[in-house]
Amino acid sequence: MNSLCRWKISTKFFSMLALSLAMVSGASFAQTYPTRPIKIIVPFPAGGPTDAYARIVGQKLYEAWGQPVIIDNKAGATGLIGSNAVKDAAADGYTLLFTSNSAHVIGPLLHKPNSFDPVTDFTPISMVLRYPMYFLVANKVPAKSLKEFVALAKAKPGQMSYSSVGIGSGGHLACELINIAAGIEAIHVPYKGASPAQTALAAGDVDYMCDSVGFSQPLVQAGKIRGLAITAAKRSAAVPDVPTVAEQGIPSVEAYIWSGIFGPKGMPDAIRSKLNAEVMRIMNLPAVEGLVTKSGYEVMAGTSEQLIKDITTEKVAWNKLITEKNIKAE
Repeated sequence: MNSLCRWKISTKFFSMLALSLAMVSGASFAQTYPTRPIKIIVPFPAGGPTDAYARIVGQKLYEAWGQPVIIDNKAGATGLIGSNAVKDAAADGYTLLFTSNSAHVIGPLLHKPNSFDPVTDFTPISMVLRYPMYFLVANKVPAKSLKEFVALAKAKPGQMSYSSVGIGSGGHLACELINIAAGIEAIHVPYKGASPAQTALAAGDVDYMCDSVGFSQPLVQAGKIRGLAITAAKRSAAVPDVPTVAEQGIPSVEAYIWSGIFGPKGMPDAIRSKLNAEVMRIMNLPAVEGLVTKSGYEVMAGTSEQLIKDITTEKVAWNKLITEKNIKAE
């Protein structure tokens, strides 16, 4: 055997040995992980739905593993501040990101060049839950159905307005999808947060809004605003009397906001798998699933591979809308 052959065999042997040692090391690390507190960064202020479920998952992780889980709210720049903090963190499983597609998928698309890639710059772990958008109108609007609303808006193009929690938010884009599908021309009025956007709607300062069922239904029940439709494939168990957009003659409009958990790029597969299994277990606990359903949400905990597939498909659809409407970050 000549020296070249011996060198090739030796190189292959040591490469296989290094890979085997890395796999053993990763598996061993996963068995002991976590051995210290975990920090979950939420790129939104405290009090919103993403923050609320991050705290639920964090508490359940603490109960299961006995290590403190710290929720760190790093809001700002459409979620970019919190997301970048995780992107640049050590990939050891002790810094995680609990975010929504509005920040993680849509947010980067509002910047040219894109701020980051939601898949390749992170380690996707699991989707957690999702919810459709709730099409809401001010009491001053006489329409009693989405079909009536569309007729009213078409009768005075460019005169109706809608609020959102900000440019490029899920509510903004969901309303734009409905506007395009229905042939409506309207004025977008962005606010800094859900509460002021809702207040504007309840006061009649704007005509309509797209928001979550969980956050808006109390105002509907109080008679301050009205819900006409949801952007889902089927009706929500939380508002079973509210028809979907498609049921009211506007096809191909489905829009969901989802929350998911990610780690920094390069996190060991063994750690990712352990986190994925635990998140799936937590979200399927009867108490947690019941709370999710009651709020008008849907448990969507699944594999990392499914999350990657969903993001890839969704990214194309949102980018098409953002490009078509020339939507840019504030």
